[in-house]
Amino acid sequence: MTTGLEYFKKVYDVVPGWVQKMHDYNPAMLDHYTALRGAAMAQGVLSVKEKDILLVGMNAARHYARSMVYHTKGAIDGGATLEELIEYLLVAYNYGGEKALQIGLQSFDYALELTNKNADKISHEASASDIVRYYSTFASKDKSKTYFEQLLSFFVAGDENALKDALLNGNVVSTQMKYILMTGIYTTVLKNAETDYWARQSREIGVEEAELAELGYICLLTAGIPSWFEISDALIQK
Repeated sequence: MTTGLEYFKKVYDVVPGWVQKMHDYNPAMLDHYTALRGAAMAQGVLSVKEKDILLVGMNAARHYARSMVYHTKGAIDGGATLEELIEYLLVAYNYGGEKALQIGLQSFDYALELTNKNADKISHEASASDIVRYYSTFASKDKSKTYFEQLLSFFVAGDENALKDALLNGNVVSTQMKYILMTGIYTTVLKNAETDYWARQSREIGVEEAELAELGYICLLTAGIPSWFEISDALIQK
């Protein structure tokens, strides 16, 4: 077995079909891709867990379930909790709307299986408010329960601006990581002005330039070289 195939079998427990086909058609291409992925996903100023769970949130936001589910396993294997996963999936609403929350349920269902959690599941066609209400049942602390009560109140009131602000408030996931996620979402969808805006907002709340650079590396993995073009414009030259 080649290095590339061994690497992905370790990551996913099995060799995914897309990996096998890349190897079959061009083994050297798989070796280069494996090296790129290994470098982008390595421990740095962002942890491996943070990189995987950021990719979950970014792909939920842009409605790309396949990559979202792949990285759900990495996030859980890396130590992410269900409550952390929930908040990343909720932030995806700020770009992808109700559909992002519905798609995100595929990630959460898989996480329940990976953690052997015996819990009821909800229809993937449920409304956004019902999904938030469902997620609130997994809140383990009073602070988290208050957080979800606030989100639900904004849904009921139809106050989108207040809702989007509240989703970015720190709870079990820090505000800084949520701003990094928003920067990544706009990077992967190639929205240059918005990427620059969220990068600047991130800096203002204490996100480091090296964190934004590492975010760019994982965006490149999931959305290609053009996503690096976008975030590189927002990075401060060394």
